Amino acid sequence: MSIEAPRVTASDAALPNRTPSPAAGAAAPATSAASGSGPLRLLVVDDEPDLRTLYELTLLREGYDVECAGSVEEAWAMLGERPYNLVITDMRLPDGSGLDLLLRMEAAGRGEKAMVITAYASPENAVEALKAGAYDDLTTPVDLRQFRAVGAAALGRTPGPPRARGAGAGGDGRAAASHRAVAGSALARLAGESLAMQQVRTLIEKVARSMAPVLVAGESGTGKELVARAIHETSPRSSGPFVAVNCGAIPEALLEAEFFGFRKGAFTGAHEDREGFFQMAQGGTLFLDEIGDLPLAMQSKMLRVIQERAVRQLGAAAEVAVNVRIVSATHKDLGAEVQAGRFRQDLYYRLNVIRIAVPPLRERIADLPAICAAVLARIARDAGVSPVPHLAPDALQHLLRHPFPGNVRELENLLHRALALSTGPSITRADLGLVDADGDLAAEEPGAADRPSARAVEPPSPAAAPSPAPLPADLAAYLDGVERDILERALAAHRYNRTAAGASLGLSLRQMRYRMARLGVMAPEAGGERGERGERDRAERGERGERGDRGDRGEGGE
Repeated sequence: MSIEAPRVTASDAALPNRTPSPAAGAAAPATSAASGSGPLRLLVVDDEPDLRTLYELTLLREGYDVECAGSVEEAWAMLGERPYNLVITDMRLPDGSGLDLLLRMEAAGRGEKAMVITAYASPENAVEALKAGAYDDLTTPVDLRQFRAVGAAALGRTPGPPRARGAGAGGDGRAAASHRAVAGSALARLAGESLAMQQVRTLIEKVARSMAPVLVAGESGTGKELVARAIHETSPRSSGPFVAVNCGAIPEALLEAEFFGFRKGAFTGAHEDREGFFQMAQGGTLFLDEIGDLPLAMQSKMLRVIQERAVRQLGAAAEVAVNVRIVSATHKDLGAEVQAGRFRQDLYYRLNVIRIAVPPLRERIADLPAICAAVLARIARDAGVSPVPHLAPDALQHLLRHPFPGNVRELENLLHRALALSTGPSITRADLGLVDADGDLAAEEPGAADRPSARAVEPPSPAAAPSPAPLPADLAAYLDGVERDILERALAAHRYNRTAAGASLGLSLRQMRYRMARLGVMAPEAGGERGERGERDRAERGERGERGDRGDRGEGGE
C-alpha cells in the first residue's frame, strides 16, 4: 500500500514499539475501560515503516500506548503475549492480509476491536473486512482527523481536545454505565423466544459492536425500525442521536436538501442554514427506512456520502465530514431490484454488509402470547389503565388462527381497539372484532359465541386439503400478471383515477405511474368519464361553430 504521507525523520522512525510514559505537557493517557487503570493499548499492523510511524505518532498524541507489527505472523505473536484494546491493520501485508488476521482473531474468540485500512477505491475489501468483524474501515489516503475519530469511537471515547479526554477513567466509566442502562430497552420489546427471534437478537448484539452497515429486511409491520433502534441502543453510539427517515415519504425534488442540508440563499425559500439528516445523526445512527424507494439519481449521491463520509450542503463550497452509522431497511427484494436495474449494485453491496431478516408473525406464531402480553402492558401503561387486562382463552385462540397479513403492526392495532372496547379485566373474542373464517364477525352479544359460526374452526384434515396449484414455469412473468390484474381492477374501480387507485393499494402516484409503465397498464383513451367528457367537448365545439356560421350568414343578408 502506498499513500502520500508527511516525511518522517530518522529520529522519529527510531521510536521503540513500547512507548514510555508521556512527558509533561503531553496528552494524558487514555485509561483502559476494562481494567480501570493504565493507558489503552493499541496494536498497529503495517508493512511500511513510514506509515507505521505516522500512525504511531498520531495515536501517541492521543494518549494511547502503541505497539507496532509488520506482518500477520508478527502481529499474531504479539496478540498471544498480551491483550489489546484495538488492532489497526493494513489490508495488504507481506505474509497475508489484514482479513487473515481478523479471521484468526474471530476464530480464537479475541475481544479486541479492529480497524482495517483498505486500498483506495476497494469497497469489496471493505465489505469483507466488516463481515469478518472489523469495527470500521478506512480508505487510503487516510485522513488523520477521521483516523483519530474512528479510533476514539471504537474505544468508546468521545473525540475532543486532549485535556478533555485526559480527565481519567471516571468519564469513560460513566459513559459505559450509561450505555448499559439504556441498552436492552428496544431489545426487550422484541418479545418472543422462537428460534427465529433468538437469532435476530444474537445478530443485533454482534453487529452493534462494529460500524458495519446493516440491512434489515422483512415484510411491512414486522418491526424493522425496532431492530434498528435495538442496534443503536446496544452499540457504543447509544448516547448519540437516532435519526429515522422514511425514504419513500420524501418528494423527489426535496431529497438532496433533506439528506444533506442547505445554506442560506441556496435556492428560493432558503432563508437560513439548515442541517440535513446526516448532520443531525452526527455521532449516532441514521436509519434509512424503505431504502428501495430511493430514485436512482439519489442513490449515486448516497453512495458517495457513505464511501467518503462527507456531505456537501446545497449552496456550500466544501464538504463536511460526518461520523454516522448507517442502518437501512426495506420490504423489497433488493437483489431482484438490482437485477431489474432499479437499484444500484454498488450501493446494494455497500448497504448489505450484514443482513438481518425479521420473520413475519405467521412464521413465529408461537411467540403470539408473549407479544400480546408485552403490547398490552405497554398500551395500558401509556393509557394509565391498571391493572393490565389479559387475553381471554377464546380471544387468544381466535388470534392464533388469524393470518396477520399486517404482522405485528396489525396485532398492535387490534389490541389498541380491543383495550378501548373491553369493559372487564380481560379482553374477550368479541372485543377483538375479527372476522371468522366464514366471513361473519366474532360474537358481539351474549350467547353468540355458542353459535356454530362463532365456534372454533377445526383445521381440515390432510386428506380433505385441496391439491396445490401447479408451480408457474416463469415466476417473474406470473407475478407480473398478478400485479397487472390488481392494477387494472383498482383503476377500473376508481374510474381510472391513478391517484385514488394508488391510494387504495397503499401506493403513491409516482409508484403507481412506475408500475403502470413497467407492466404496460394503460388507461383507456376513449370511454369512461374522460371519454364522455371528450365527446361532450367536441360536440360543444361543433355547436359553437354552427352558431358562428349561422350568425355570419344572417349578418351578411341584412
